[in-house]
Amino acid sequence: MIVGSRKSRRTWTIVTYATVLAFLLFTTLPLVWLVLTSVKPENEIVTALGVKYWPDQITFDNYTNIWWQSGFSVLVFNSAKTTLMTIAICLVAGSLGAYAFSRFRFPGRNQMLLGLLVVRMFPAVVKIIPLFIIMRSLSLLDSSFGLALAYSSFLLPLFVWIMKGFFDALPDDLEEAARIDGCTRLGAMVRIVLPLARNGLVATTVFVAIGAWNEFLFALMLTTSQGSRTWPVGLQLMIGEFQLPWGMLAAGGVISIIPVVVLFAFIQRVLVSGLTTGAVKG
Repeated sequence: MIVGSRKSRRTWTIVTYATVLAFLLFTTLPLVWLVLTSVKPENEIVTALGVKYWPDQITFDNYTNIWWQSGFSVLVFNSAKTTLMTIAICLVAGSLGAYAFSRFRFPGRNQMLLGLLVVRMFPAVVKIIPLFIIMRSLSLLDSSFGLALAYSSFLLPLFVWIMKGFFDALPDDLEEAARIDGCTRLGAMVRIVLPLARNGLVATTVFVAIGAWNEFLFALMLTTSQGSRTWPVGLQLMIGEFQLPWGMLAAGGVISIIPVVVLFAFIQRVLVSGLTTGAVKG
């Protein structure tokens, strides 16, 4: 019986390791391939004999070419500017909205929360035409601010729902004490609630930042000039009818994921702490 139990545990351990290893290979191999392709000379990426997996010669020409010859630096700057605007909108509007849903009881509260959830259920392509008409009527087409507003239309509901869980976990007594000492409701929120929900704010902001940084469809439809176009659209436009620069596309992909990797490296502890707190108390 004991031998059977040990054998069963060993079998499950092997299956678990094999599953984790397969998942790691499935998720990391495309990234490894992307990096290898970005440092290959163009004549080694696709040869007459097929795909060459390991480069004979490592070169960084693809990085220099895409950065200086395709206006990629402008595209990355536009992406960063739009992402920061989206974060600012979600932080201000999302924090106030989540706090209101968490602390106040008003008619239609549950229906409004459900409405925010329903907004997230629709695919982005359904919103393109209404957003295009709204942006055109507001003269916000082809602008970073208009694009940030469009991103907020699908990222703000996510922000509100996640932050509401963090605010629900905080006791009301601390705010009551602050209000007795003379704080207004808004002052108690800014001075007491937001600092206590710091980890949740960081975790939610990271999700918003990644969603805005990687977004492609809205940027393609709502921007037309180099002054507001983002890097995902710029990469797509590099593909011509008779030209497919694999090396430069791979270099652009590597450059674009660097900010996300650096962001996670710096805030991983805060992110895990924030998500764990929300999962336990939310």
